[in-house]
Amino acid sequence: MKDTDKSINLTDLLFAEFCKKEFGINRGVYNTIEKCFFEKGIENVLDRRRLILEFLNYVGQRMIATNKVKFGPGGLTKLLNLYWDNKRK
Repeated sequence: MKDTDKSINLTDLLFAEFCKKEFGINRGVYNTIEKCFFEKGIENVLDRRRLILEFLNYVGQRMIATNKVKFGPGGLTKLLNLYWDNKRK
């Protein structure tokens, strides 16, 4: 089993903690990302988690010295929409 497969099958709390540890995002950011993908029609939780990890890797270049992804005001929504639009091309 791949590491991604292991992480996406964690409980909700453990998956959110994994995202915090790996990407430095808090639970609120995690919930916003998950809600966005759900509203875009990704109903399967495992598919959403794969997309969450894919998105966080996509924005990984924005990581700063503290190993946190920093979005700024409105930045998360803009990046989510940009990611979604690019993914659907």
